[in-house]
Amino acid sequence: MTLAEKHDLLSQRIAELGSVLVAYSGGADSAYLAYEAHRVLGQEMLAVIADSPSLPRTQLADALAFAGEHGIPVKIIQTDELENPEYARNDASRCFHCKDELFAEMEKLRAALGRSHMAYGMNLDDRGDFRPGQKAALLHGAVAPLVEAGLTKADVRALAKEAGLRIWDKPASACLSSRIEYGLPVTRESLRKVEEAEEALRAMGCRQFRVRSHGELARIEIAREEMERVLTVEKMLAISDALKAIGFKYVALDCEGYRSGSMNALLPVDAIASAKGLA
Repeated sequence: MTLAEKHDLLSQRIAELGSVLVAYSGGADSAYLAYEAHRVLGQEMLAVIADSPSLPRTQLADALAFAGEHGIPVKIIQTDELENPEYARNDASRCFHCKDELFAEMEKLRAALGRSHMAYGMNLDDRGDFRPGQKAALLHGAVAPLVEAGLTKADVRALAKEAGLRIWDKPASACLSSRIEYGLPVTRESLRKVEEAEEALRAMGCRQFRVRSHGELARIEIAREEMERVLTVEKMLAISDALKAIGFKYVALDCEGYRSGSMNALLPVDAIASAKGLA
């Protein structure tokens, strides 16, 4: 199937929904889905952002800016996943509990507004990854139009670029809690430290990176194509000073570079299997 045919299928699937709430984080996938849903359905769609301490302020601001640029209607809802002990204990099922609350709140909003469906930005590539949040989406009946149209991550980026959307090459984004080592509790303080650390690296010119928190240790993953620019004594000392000022005791550079979901490598196989069996 050609990219144009996949795009036509996506438009057809969205039109069949009639009206929809789109779970919107501002990442490339959810932003493109929100854009297409608005193009096809107009005011019969609504992008819904779940705001909580795990959402970086820069990500929230950029999501709202993108929606404003394209006239996409947005509603911010407040979620309190940190108040849920099942979430805060930070085991392999953390993402399930977060998305379970998100879609539960979206269901209430959908019913109140009289909209027919909920949708989220899972693409075809996401199906092979360890993402317990997909179980929550299934539990609440949320649909995945990008998957139904056979769109991969590369397809989404290509279509977004073709549409002239600035988010076409936006680096992958995830909630701040995903930076906390499994087994260490997710707290407002641990999230604050990660967010401020990543802001510090962004201010130094880093684009694709993560700050992974292992308690007192900050493990920095930087995209390999950016490493040469960062690997200078002056830059490394500046990063160390900045992150120690934020509250980390040790600062380390991960020699493998940035890769999505690297914390999952620390999970025992039985923990992953148990989380996949949720719902």
